[in-house]
Amino acid sequence: MTATVVAAGAAVVIAPPAAEAHGVAMMPGARTFLCYQDGIRSTGEIIAFNPACADAIAQGGTQPLYDWFGVLRSDGGGRTNGFIPDGQICSGGTTKYAAYNAARTDWPVTHLTSGANIQWRYSNWAAHPGTFQLYVTRDGWNPTTPLAWADLVPFASVTDPPQSGGVGAFNYYFWNAQLPTRTGRHIIFIQWVRSDSQENFFSCSDVVFDGGHGEVTGVGPGGTVTPTTPGSSPASPPSSQPPSSPPPSSPAPSSPPPAGGPCTATWAIVPSNWAGHFQANVTVRNSGTAALNGWTVRWTYTGGQGFEGAPWNGVVVSQPPNVAVRNADWNRVLSPGATTTFGFNATGTAPATAPTLTCSSP
Repeated sequence: MTATVVAAGAAVVIAPPAAEAHGVAMMPGARTFLCYQDGIRSTGEIIAFNPACADAIAQGGTQPLYDWFGVLRSDGGGRTNGFIPDGQICSGGTTKYAAYNAARTDWPVTHLTSGANIQWRYSNWAAHPGTFQLYVTRDGWNPTTPLAWADLVPFASVTDPPQSGGVGAFNYYFWNAQLPTRTGRHIIFIQWVRSDSQENFFSCSDVVFDGGHGEVTGVGPGGTVTPTTPGSSPASPPSSQPPSSPPPSSPAPSSPPPAGGPCTATWAIVPSNWAGHFQANVTVRNSGTAALNGWTVRWTYTGGQGFEGAPWNGVVVSQPPNVAVRNADWNRVLSPGATTTFGFNATGTAPATAPTLTCSSP
């Protein structure tokens, strides 16, 4: 299916309790999605680390996070201002998700670059035809005030985009669209308007335009870190993942780059104490004498490991156990000797011996 983009002015996987829900933004992540990522434990319990997520749970319980994909109105019909009251936009005017309307600055946040062209991802927990309408908060918006319709500026839409995989999992609709020109902290609001019924879905994603490339902070233990300097492109993204624990007595496994080929890839485990999870960084180097135009790193898991959310600075093109991660748009080209690093959270136990990585172009 071909997506039409229009610019306005463009784990352990825990089965949640049964829900009628269908989808929410995954990149940039919506409040419910990132609070689910923040709190889900290997036992299936949701216990928040992030303070905004913890307060939302205290107000509305954990069921909205088991149903993270469920911010919907069956009578939406594409309506906006006058249908959902100001201050209730992020919940779609529902009681169940009312806690996620809170105007505060400590929600999990995605770091982006103003004006960049990015891949957007929206959960396809259930698939429907329709149009995604994208809005961003206006210049001068104050994140400590309740979100109002007058604060939102439309900037793109897409109709019937392609899907990464089947429904009922962590797959998603995806499309490319340009971010608006902004600085500082904002909300990106997406309304998914079904064309086959009156049902609509609503999503608020907290973002900061500071030169980031999709890194997420405020998720997991120790997830609140200093954002990147505006305009910078860090070699290592701000960590949204578990804090480092004291180094083990023997070094965390890393993989030596294989010989030959236009590029090499090196794996390194980030020491942490996040139960049932691990974090890894992979550094890609152009080992040739000419510029590298695109790269893909491949490896195979043998212990049932999986991704916990999406990697940062890379795009998954093949899921575990036979993993393939390719470049993002911004780090596609590497000059001779240049490096870039992508990283990810994973479910399961970190491999005792680092997997063999291969790197190819593209």
